[in-house]
Amino acid sequence: MTEAVSAAVATLNDRLAGNGIDGSIKLVIEGEGAVVVDGTQARAGDHPADCTLTADAETFRDMLDGALDPTAAFMSGRLRLEGDMGLAMKLASLLA
Repeated sequence: MTEAVSAAVATLNDRLAGNGIDGSIKLVIEGEGAVVVDGTQARAGDHPADCTLTADAETFRDMLDGALDPTAAFMSGRLRLEGDMGLAMKLASLLA
């Protein structure tokens, strides 16, 4: 597991604490690996999911640090989405 994936898992689990989503979201960190958020837990893995978000490590780091709004990342093309946009929006609200 790369440092970027480990950091994403830790940050997402902190943000999810007691909150969750109904479904699964995969975050593909280009060149690093993937994180799956399922219910109230984030874990490293490349499992099928209801929604897949793909970006480079810098984009995910900026979103997780609060320096980049996920919607702005999507609108600017830095973040790509496949699948259920409603789930992506739920995750974005947890990151804000």
